[in-house]
Amino acid sequence: MRFDDSLKTVLAADVSTSFGARAAFRQLVDLIGRRRAPADDALLDRVRTLAAAVPVSVRAACARGLALADPPSELIAIFAQDEPEVASAVLRAARLDPEAWEALLPRLTPHGRSVLRHRRDLPPIVVRALESFGSTDFVLSHDAAEVVAPAIEQPLRAIGAAPPPANDIAPPAPPSPPAPAGERFEIAELVNRIEAFQRERAAAAPEPVPARAAEVVAFRFETDVAGTIRWVDTGPRGAVIGLSLRHDRGTPSVDGVAAGAFRKRSGFADARLQIPGESALAGDWRISGVPVFDHATGSFLGFRGRARRPRVEEDAAAPIRAHGGPGVEGLRRLVHELRTPTNAIAGFSELIEQELLGPVAPPYRDRAATIRRHVAELIGAIEDLDLAARIEGDALDLRPGRVAVSTLLSRVAYDLAPLAGLRGGGLALPPASEVAWSTDPHASERLVSRLLATVLAAVAPGEMLAVRVEPAGDVVALSVDRPAALVGRDEATLLTLDDEDAGEDEGAPLLGAGFALRLARNLAGELGGRLVFGADRLTLTLPAALNAGMGQASTYAP
Repeated sequence: MRFDDSLKTVLAADVSTSFGARAAFRQLVDLIGRRRAPADDALLDRVRTLAAAVPVSVRAACARGLALADPPSELIAIFAQDEPEVASAVLRAARLDPEAWEALLPRLTPHGRSVLRHRRDLPPIVVRALESFGSTDFVLSHDAAEVVAPAIEQPLRAIGAAPPPANDIAPPAPPSPPAPAGERFEIAELVNRIEAFQRERAAAAPEPVPARAAEVVAFRFETDVAGTIRWVDTGPRGAVIGLSLRHDRGTPSVDGVAAGAFRKRSGFADARLQIPGESALAGDWRISGVPVFDHATGSFLGFRGRARRPRVEEDAAAPIRAHGGPGVEGLRRLVHELRTPTNAIAGFSELIEQELLGPVAPPYRDRAATIRRHVAELIGAIEDLDLAARIEGDALDLRPGRVAVSTLLSRVAYDLAPLAGLRGGGLALPPASEVAWSTDPHASERLVSRLLATVLAAVAPGEMLAVRVEPAGDVVALSVDRPAALVGRDEATLLTLDDEDAGEDEGAPLLGAGFALRLARNLAGELGGRLVFGADRLTLTLPAALNAGMGQASTYAP
């Protein structure tokens, strides 16, 4: 027999300290929110009591956590009547029955109802109930009304009246006669003006806000003889046309690499380009170009090149990532919620397939095997989501170690053998060598496995992909041939492959080839390496391990 004593443990916890109160509040809200504890008056009173000793930031975090659950309306009402930051967090995602909404609306503050007015998924009856409050929600309130009210009744001092002498005590002045009705400032007049303004703004059609176009990740360009860009293959072209590769025309748009290459009429790679403005092409770019000459006369015609967005490791100002932000925290919590039932399904299907619970008819054993295979793919996708969330939240736990590349390749190839048999292709591994990486063993195995699985899922029947391992100074490069289905696609195209492009084939990544390659690129950057998208192969470089005897990077050539 199994029983759940979580609630008893929470209620018995020590809440006399600030840490204990926060922990008990979080746990109690989680139990009630996930309906593992009843939402009775005693527990709700306990939540209200603890909330007084818990900071607003903690209460807001708990309110955001309720978005992934289906909490009872009584618990939502407690958070909805809290501070604006807390109420907004819970009201943006709360899901209640129309009857529960109607009971909750009168208890909300004007701020809380304003949050609901911006939602577009509420039932029509709830929308009409919000409209019934009318202008009441737009009246300006003041917490010190008892202090202000007596002052309103006193007549205003006439403008320009002389102040009392500084050194004399002025005798109490007799009450002045009330000002004429036309000169008196009425609070009601201010309220009427606010209501009129709100009605006019609601009646007027809202001005369309210009939406920023989807961000472009790459484009091609051509310049004239003077180095001025005259053609690009994507829009908005006006943001780029007119920029120059030279430094003698006002504020330079490129760095010295591109400017020097233009003067020498030589090719350049990965130079910096800054596009001003707010268009989809605005921001930092990395450009590569080659000079073009006339075949008949040999005269210089200009440059042709390609621009791409800089990778994470190429940006000097790395983006600031909030550790454990709301989005990342929610994704990691969702992954945790998905992993538990998925593992249970995988284990139960394996029990049926192996007949560990008793004899099973062959058709049901086949169905259990199919379920187990599909669940294994789902578990892999869940692990990818968890890894992406950890990278985004800067919460990846890396432990340096020594990783033998040949041993790692053999282990990964063995795990990918069923996928190779399913696709009818395979991987041609290099001869065994002694080169090794200096990186986290678990993360590097995950990286190599996802990279090889992605390219192997795109092979055609009979196609073999050659894998090479080459030491290069202080790094070791692992490269794999591109399958024919991915040849001819540049880096930007590969990283933006849609699910329908790569997910229909059997054995393809469940989240799409583009997601898998982006994950591999980001993980390589976290490990201190990089993933290079060459014309005919993908190359992964990671730091080389040091030789124990010499203290230098291994230069063993296979």
